[in-house]
Parts: sequence; structure tokens; C-alpha cells
Amino acid sequence: MTPPQRHRRVPRGESPPRPAERAGAGGGGNPERLYVVAGADGERADIDLVTLIVARSPDPPPSATPEQAALLRLCVAPLSVAELSAYLSLPFSVVTVLITEMLAAELVQARSPIVRQALPDRSLLEAVMHGLQRL
Repeated sequence: MTPPQRHRRVPRGESPPRPAERAGAGGGGNPERLYVVAGADGERADIDLVTLIVARSPDPPPSATPEQAALLRLCVAPLSVAELSAYLSLPFSVVTVLITEMLAAELVQARSPIVRQALPDRSLLEAVMHGLQRL
């Protein structure tokens, strides 16, 4: 036995409402649009989600695509690749291809994040402790 189908009631003479299309730089999940943004070769630099990207100049060149111009405007201050992907509504793979092209054109710089040691050096802690005891 199949469950009954639900139907939305629509006043006579009107057509049912259409679902709203998603707007944004990502093209709403359209794979052809993502292919156009990423390009045919799809080469990628060795970057990960926490790599920081900073623009060398906030003004995009005239030859920049809309996605590249938006990325340059966002990267005035260092942002991680994950943040850029979220702000541009583009998948990580597409953002890495865009960043690779921009790194080759020297429009942006990629910086590895600052890795802090899990525990401070014991000799440093002892030196601080001895200095405090002398006060």
C-alpha cells in the first residue's frame, strides 16, 4: 500500500509557486558553472583549508574574472581558504584552482598558519620562574 500524496492547495486561476533559485557566485550547484570558473586544466597548488591567503594589491586587474576580483577584495586581510570558500559559496576544490591561478599571476600570497607548540619549552619556563623569584 502506498501512502497518499499531499497536494498544496492553490486558489483557482493561479499557478503553483516555483521554488526560488539559489543566487550566488557558485551558480547554485550548477556543475557546468563550476567547470567554467575552475577552468579546463584544474591544476592546484599544495594548499589546505587553513592556509592563509592575502592579496598583494586589493585592486583587481582588468583581466580578472568576477570570482578572482571578489577573492582579492576579501583578502585585504589574511583569510583561510576555508573562509574564502564559505564567503564565495564555492567548493574548496574550485577555490584552490582560483588561488593557484592567482598565485601564478602573483596577485596573492599563500602563508602557512602559525603552528604553536603543544607545550612550552621547559628551560624557558624555568628561566621565567627563576626571574620571578628574584623579584
